[in-house]
Amino acid sequence: MSSSPESANYFDSSHVLLYVRKWRKPLIVSTLAAGVLAAVFTAPFILKPKFKSSVVVFPATTNSVSKALLPQQFSSKGQDVMEFGDEQEAEQLLQILNSDEIRSRIVEKYDLMRHYDINPKSKTKFTQLNKAYEGNVQFRRTEFMSVVIEVLDTDPDTAALIANDIGELLNEVKNRIQKERALKGLQIVQTEYNALAAEIQGMDDEITLLRIRGVHDYETQSSVYSEQLATAIVERGPTHASVRIIQEKLDTLAKYGSQYIKLRDESKLLKEELVKLKTRLDQAKVDVNETLPVTFTVNRAFPAERKSTPKRSLIVLVAMASAFVFSLVVIILADSWRKTLALADREA
Repeated sequence: MSSSPESANYFDSSHVLLYVRKWRKPLIVSTLAAGVLAAVFTAPFILKPKFKSSVVVFPATTNSVSKALLPQQFSSKGQDVMEFGDEQEAEQLLQILNSDEIRSRIVEKYDLMRHYDINPKSKTKFTQLNKAYEGNVQFRRTEFMSVVIEVLDTDPDTAALIANDIGELLNEVKNRIQKERALKGLQIVQTEYNALAAEIQGMDDEITLLRIRGVHDYETQSSVYSEQLATAIVERGPTHASVRIIQEKLDTLAKYGSQYIKLRDESKLLKEELVKLKTRLDQAKVDVNETLPVTFTVNRAFPAERKSTPKRSLIVLVAMASAFVFSLVVIILADSWRKTLALADREA
């Protein structure tokens, strides 16, 4: 199929460079206008610049102060208090950072409702507040298993203060959570320790009564009294008073001996358990009363000297490029449509 000159001209209109040259003035005007508008709408008096501050922390593996620092005679192997945590600990930190407790305390301390210019009478004030908070406060895990706390704010000092406070609250909140569990554990161990100590004391009281009755060391006394009885019978006769005295002592041993042995042996075993329980009790007290940082702080936040957003130069360049492309497409489509209508009129 042959093509007419008009058809050839129609296909020639697809050459972008020809259109750029032909319509250079409108393109330049639209591009510059877009750049000016972008510069105006990103000016500080319209779009306030924000400054970024960040804190970098590594999680610690230490969950129990007692296991990390005290001798572990009756429990599992202790932890290395200097060891960095892995992926699991980093994810735990992220969950705590996103907790309502940290958010609420930061919102309250810095009055973020007012700081973010949110109307306190609005029905959606808390939704707006949470959205603004999430837009300005970000947490992320790096490939090196560290956790980065990033805060954007129109005031560089406020951004740094919020970031540092969140880092401190992270330690505080996690320690509080662990202390609550440690306190419950201490109460359980303390109850068991008191009950076992009372049971042992009761046995010791019974043993004391048996000693008053003459049972001090069943095995030794039984051997000695038996030997003395045999000697007395041989030397003095079976009816001698000394023989009756020794026999009464042997009768006492026979009557209370088994009870004495049972109490003595059980008391010995329970005292060994009490020593172990005392160690656990001391460890539980340490976990309740002492704390260790749950993070290693690599970098603390400081007020930024340069703004982070908006990137005015980038926004202006993107706006100008977008305006240029859009204007060029509109011109090409409009000119092509005009030529198509003209071609149709001629053929008609």
